[in-house]
Amino acid sequence: MLEVISFILILFGLLGAFLPAIPGPALSFSGVLILSYIPGFHDIDTDCLIYLGLVAGLITFLDYWLQIYSVQFFGGGRKSTIGVIIGIIIGFILLPPFGIIIGPFFGAYIGALYESDFNQFRALKIASGALVGFLCGTILKLSYSIYSLWLLVSYFLW
Repeated sequence: MLEVISFILILFGLLGAFLPAIPGPALSFSGVLILSYIPGFHDIDTDCLIYLGLVAGLITFLDYWLQIYSVQFFGGGRKSTIGVIIGIIIGFILLPPFGIIIGPFFGAYIGALYESDFNQFRALKIASGALVGFLCGTILKLSYSIYSLWLLVSYFLW
């Protein structure tokens, strides 16, 4: 029974790698934590669990921070950053699941247009930063969730 719960949590963690409303790393870590309590599963010690929990927290923080930082890195300011945040919310509500990519991009683009006196090239460059941040966060979350799934699969193989 614990194996099934662990599997479901890790699968939702994988889904959370793409959907910002689902805390992917936290769910994957919960699945690994449950997995560590299964009798006969000795691959994860306490130090490793603490490490995995800290990494899950760090990835969750970086996921939100990367989109904002990358917009600023590409030249965006306050309005672009606010545009990203509004775009994440509106995109998730109106166009799931594609809105989580499109929303921040257009939010940053619109904010950057206002910041740069409607310079479309500069606004497009800044909006690309939102896309880069999203992709980096997704790669981090997906990597963590795949590692968690690997731990689960290794339980059944060995």
